[in-house]
Amino acid sequence: MAGTALVVGASGIVGSATASLLQARGWTVHGLARRPVDQPGVHPVAADLQDAAGTAAALADLRPDAVFITTWLRQKTEAENIRVNAAMVRNLLDALRPGGSTQHVALVTGLKHYLGPFEAYGKGKLPQTPFREEQGRLEVENFYYAQEDEVFAAAARDGFSWSIHRPHTVIGKAVGNAMNMGTTLAVYATLCRETGRPFRFPGSAAQWNGLTDMTDARILAQHLLWAATTEAAHNEAFNIVNGDVFRWSWMWGRIANWFGIEPAPFDGTLRPLEEQMAGDAPLWRRIAEREGLAEPDLGRLASPWHTDADLGRPIEVVTDMSKSRRLGFTAYQPTDEAFFDLFGQLRADRLIP
Repeated sequence: MAGTALVVGASGIVGSATASLLQARGWTVHGLARRPVDQPGVHPVAADLQDAAGTAAALADLRPDAVFITTWLRQKTEAENIRVNAAMVRNLLDALRPGGSTQHVALVTGLKHYLGPFEAYGKGKLPQTPFREEQGRLEVENFYYAQEDEVFAAAARDGFSWSIHRPHTVIGKAVGNAMNMGTTLAVYATLCRETGRPFRFPGSAAQWNGLTDMTDARILAQHLLWAATTEAAHNEAFNIVNGDVFRWSWMWGRIANWFGIEPAPFDGTLRPLEEQMAGDAPLWRRIAEREGLAEPDLGRLASPWHTDADLGRPIEVVTDMSKSRRLGFTAYQPTDEAFFDLFGQLRADRLIP
């Protein structure tokens, strides 16, 4: 089935991958963003979801069959995250209601459903790993839960089906994205190669030694489309990861090798990237000017704080995919190849030298 899709957050890592896949499958794709970027074949929709009236005006003539919500706005506190991000989902779905065309809404959240929000990340009583969808919510306020509740309420009122998608750390390309481990590590490796600094793992011993997994944006896009077009997947929440597991003690060397550098030995010391890269913006600008790179602003490429949050966790994080497998989703993506594909794309697009 191909129809008309609205991708919310179309310029981000997940949104751009989803828009590309939908286009390839014959869908008419509208991409909503506060500041839309040029995406071939995607019809841009400029809207700030915090502005209810402006969102309603921007979407007044749009009649999507499926809506993919792949965006959020980071705030200083979890209370503000809840207020702002719940309102964004509510304003979006309220704006689409008069058209009456929406058949399915897919919402992308993540493993903070199980790990807790940034203010309480990986703390307190957590469910056992691997994380399974039936483990439910933590007893803590979380903007993911607030977003879900807005979708559930609108679905009950307006009669569309829904799906919730919980990826682990997402690997994919976007500029100006708040959570972007793949590009952050590519920039960090480039800086280490340039300066001769050691390519040090910034995280915890638990992450270095433990099993983990990740989510390629392309496999997440496949999962979103599968759930939207598979009746058995309607009104369900799903984990979505690549399908393999690895240890950073193995992956770190593979990333270093791609960039032609040696990985530094890990001694168990936390060395956050936010500290390691704190003064690197002028150096990156010089590299960009020398190499003719497309983005000289380090802050628009790297998100060290988010990479530190993931790699600094004190617990092993592994995700169970059985629910999707039982319902027929069988896509698989080796995580090292996902990194290598991204690094190659960043180089081809002149984002890294």
